[in-house]
Amino acid sequence: MTIESRLKELGIILQTAPKPVANYVPAVRVGELLFTSGVLPMKDGTLAFEGKLGRELTVEQGQEAARLAVLNALAVVKQETGDLEKIVRIVRLTGHVASAPGFTLQPAVLNGASDLLVAIFGEAGRHTRAALGAAELPLGSPIELELIVQVRV
Repeated sequence: MTIESRLKELGIILQTAPKPVANYVPAVRVGELLFTSGVLPMKDGTLAFEGKLGRELTVEQGQEAARLAVLNALAVVKQETGDLEKIVRIVRLTGHVASAPGFTLQPAVLNGASDLLVAIFGEAGRHTRAALGAAELPLGSPIELELIVQVRV
C-alpha cells in the first residue's frame, strides 16, 4: 500500500506546505536525512489552535493540534522530496508544547502526532522523540514540531 493510499484510507488530505513565518527555509536535506524547521498547527494559512495546554486547551485539543502540525510537517517533506514514497523512516519527532505552570502532560499531547505517524507509516513511523514544555511559542501556538526523516536519495 502506498503512503498516499494510506492517507486516503485514513481520510487525510495533506494541505499545501505552510510558508515560513520568518527568515528560514522549511527543510534542509543532508544526505538521506531531511530536517524540517519547526511547524505549527496551521490550516488554510491560519493558526488553527491558540493558547497553552493546561489553561486554554485540553490534552485532547493539544493532540489535535499535534496531529495537524505533523501533517504540515509531512506536507513540507512532500514539497521537498516530491513524493512521500521517498520516506524510508521517521527518525525523530521533537515537540514543543506551550504549557501553563504545572502542566506536565507534554508526552500525552505529542502522542497525537506520534500515533498518527505510526498509523500512516507502520513500523517505519516509530521514532525517537523529545516532548518539551515551553513558556511561549510563535504566534501563540500551543505546539511546534520538528521532524527528522530518512529519505531515499
